Formats: sequence, C-alpha cells, structure tokens
Amino acid sequence: MGQPMMMGREQLLVSFLERHAEELTRDWIRIVRSEEQTRSYHKLDEKTVYERALKVYQQLGRWVAGEFTKGDIQSYYTAVGGRRRREGFALAEVVRALVVARRVLWFKIQSEGMLQTEMDPELALLMNNKVLLFFDRAIYYVTRGFERR
Repeated sequence: MGQPMMMGREQLLVSFLERHAEELTRDWIRIVRSEEQTRSYHKLDEKTVYERALKVYQQLGRWVAGEFTKGDIQSYYTAVGGRRRREGFALAEVVRALVVARRVLWFKIQSEGMLQTEMDPELALLMNNKVLLFFDRAIYYVTRGFERR
C-alpha cells in the first residue's frame, strides 16, 4: 500500500510542520529547560531533550497525514508515560511538556500569519481539531502509562 491520500488542507499543515519542526523543537527546549514546572528536563542532556521534542512534532505531522493512528498514539505515549515515571519525572512535568509543545506550535502558526493568509475557516477548524485531538490523546495515554505499576 502507498501513502494515504491527503487532502490539500491536511498537506498544508503537514508541510508547515515539516518546515518548522526544528525551530519548534528549539523553542520548546528553550521553554522547558528554563521553567521551574519542568525541572526534570533541565537534567537531561541536550541531544536527548532535542530528540524527544522533535519526535512529538514529527508524530503530529504523521497523524495529520494519516500515517500515525490512534493506536500508535496509545502505544507510544503509554510507553512514554511509564518511562518518564521510571526516570523520576513528576507526571505534571510530562503533561506540562506536552502542553508547551502544543502552545509553541500555535504561537508559530500565529506568528507566521498562517491563520490570516493561507487558511480558510475549514482549514483553521481542521488544524485546531487535529492538533488538539493529537495532544489530548498524548496527554491521556502518557498519564495512563505513568499511573501503571
């Protein structure tokens, strides 16, 4: 089977994520490495933090493209939750990191003027729904994985 067919609207968001993934990752790192609410991320080496953040944005792009399923989100983020607990993170830190990832994305979308110039209302709604659903699921499954003993 080939890659799933994407509508033009989804492709616009996927292209945006691909173009800006590294910048989004750097912005995310700057925030989580400086916030008191994400202290455990301060202790990790730069490469590890970078790879973890970049993976979130890459997965979001794959989710929008239809290549990353609800089941993929469930299995990956459940495992992440368990790993973060074993690494000594507080659950609130892990959830905060995902919230920051979502906020960094929205700030970038706004700063690029994407909502005003390239998007019709249907695309804005699609982006909002796809992005929020991805992060809602990631947060839920991270929490479930974290709470498992």
